[in-house]
Amino acid sequence: MSGEMQVTSGIQAVELLKKTAADSLPGLWSFGMRLLVAALLLGIGFRLVKFLRRLMMRSLERAEVEPTLRGFLDALIQAVLTGILVFMAAEELGMDSASVIALMGSAGLALGLALQGSLANFAGGVLILLMKPFKAGDYIIAPDGEGTVSSIGLVYTTLLTVDNRRIVIPNGTLSNSALTNVTAMAKRRLDLSVGIGYEDDLLKAKRVLQAVFEQCPEIIKEEGITVFVDCLGESRVMLGIRGWVAAEDYWTARWELTEEIKLAFDREGITIPYDRLQVYVQEPDGGRQKKDG
Repeated sequence: MSGEMQVTSGIQAVELLKKTAADSLPGLWSFGMRLLVAALLLGIGFRLVKFLRRLMMRSLERAEVEPTLRGFLDALIQAVLTGILVFMAAEELGMDSASVIALMGSAGLALGLALQGSLANFAGGVLILLMKPFKAGDYIIAPDGEGTVSSIGLVYTTLLTVDNRRIVIPNGTLSNSALTNVTAMAKRRLDLSVGIGYEDDLLKAKRVLQAVFEQCPEIIKEEGITVFVDCLGESRVMLGIRGWVAAEDYWTARWELTEEIKLAFDREGITIPYDRLQVYVQEPDGGRQKKDG
């Protein structure tokens, strides 16, 4: 009797499994089809994303866009298109699109609040790369330092000073501050001033300055040289002289000309006045002795 009951129970279990399978077969078939469509969508979509990225990079290279900005735009396009593909695949599998969007929005908000400062620097880096107020190799003067631009990242810009120190400045600061790009133009005007005594020959001094600038190889002669009387001081006549040099030759020319002006004035007997200090020392006998300093 117990054997018959076991056989009956087994038959009933088999029948239940058959019925469950028959009821589930349409749903399983439908899910399998959706899964196949989602896989095809991702496979074709990733190939299309790769093609679009390659096409965009070629266009950016022809437009001579900065390499850093090209890399950023490539990563941005990849992230956006991949997100759209994943969202479409999830929707194809029957996931609630509103829930997916809400989840992504919440994650984005939390990340934005946690990285406020970094995102400001990131936005500043994008602005610098797009607007190009300076580029790698330029010498800039910023509120937080000055030097030659070594690299422009998406968050920080690195400067190298003349004494080979590295300054790292957040891009948010650079994009919101006034700065001077010293080497943006191909040439710079070089201005020097020097004082001579009132008893010296003014016209001779002007001729000497003119000759010194004309003999300097870095001075661009076609741009002209100007020598003028700048002001009449209490103890000297201030002369000014201007000329143009290539931006990369500015400091070399300035140092050479400053030295050569002093040597030329010495040869021509033109004095450069300097301040003198007179000190009176009280002697024990009540007299005073004058000492020049």
